[in-house]
Amino acid sequence: MYHETHIFLLTALAFALLIAPEPALAQDVKARTSDTLTVYLENDFLQDTDRYYTHGSKISWVSRDLLSYRDAGFLPVWMETGIKRLPWINHPGRRYTVSLSFGQNIYTPDDKEQSALIPDDRPYAGITYLGIGLHSRSALQMDTLELNFGIIGPHSYAEDCQKTVHHWTDSADARGWTNQLHDEPIVNVHFERKWKILKIRNADGLGLDCIPHAGLALGNAYIGTNMGGQLRLGWNIPNDFGTYLIRPGSDSSASLDDSDPRFFLPFHRFGLHLFLAVDGKAVARNILLDGNTFKDSHSVSKKPFVADLIGGMGLIIHQVKITYSHVYRTNEFDTQKSKQHFGALSVSFTF
Repeated sequence: MYHETHIFLLTALAFALLIAPEPALAQDVKARTSDTLTVYLENDFLQDTDRYYTHGSKISWVSRDLLSYRDAGFLPVWMETGIKRLPWINHPGRRYTVSLSFGQNIYTPDDKEQSALIPDDRPYAGITYLGIGLHSRSALQMDTLELNFGIIGPHSYAEDCQKTVHHWTDSADARGWTNQLHDEPIVNVHFERKWKILKIRNADGLGLDCIPHAGLALGNAYIGTNMGGQLRLGWNIPNDFGTYLIRPGSDSSASLDDSDPRFFLPFHRFGLHLFLAVDGKAVARNILLDGNTFKDSHSVSKKPFVADLIGGMGLIIHQVKITYSHVYRTNEFDTQKSKQHFGALSVSFTF
């Protein structure tokens, strides 16, 4: 009852934060007509470990600003009709963007020497997915609705990818992939709102900003809510909605306007900043720990609350944004013996 009450309260607070309106965005030619391509890489070898969430990679494209989502040119008519009826992402006066992403995540237990199933350790699992995101932005607020679909199980080819990389790096193979979760198609929808509640910058480019966020997720892969925020401090901080780990709603690196150092010539198109972030999750279902939906599979007892604590550095060089962060994640299941640390690198090119 204790856990259920706290999940309900966090869900209610996240929902309340999602309903506030925000002002419109000023006109800026370069930022409005630029696309952004981002490559993400997360791996625990950067922290000299090889367990639990051991690898994630994603590539995403965010479109230039659109007058309406149909201007993306690739959405089917039936989807366009449904999009028009959705709340939160159709505010008049907003700018709209569309994103496409493709990624894969790999999960293994702590003990990879055993070939037999380890009941109290994390299940072997891999997810390969495609994401379609709809983004509505004003000067101080960004709303994202993202649909992810893909597959978990042997046909995610996570085992093959890990073994190939381990062969290249002359690393030992995990021996228990025969116990991985079964094939299951996944469909998940995620809504998230981000705000800029603080934005300070002096004439020399020194400044800071604060970007809280709150989100909801539903689907057979994951059901839960999340809340958190990040604080950035530095010189020529990018005018976007921050840098996030690989997850739905993470495509926030597109420039908002021409005051972004990627376009603003008086700032020499260079910037450097530090950031601290936290993301807390109330988890009702996580297929990676709860096991397959329609078949019996390996599972462990998950923690209902998980938090990521993140610290990192970002660099702007002309139209490239590079960030690296260290991530500490609290325990995700009851019998977890080791702490989770991993490194996260992202490189965005705005063109």
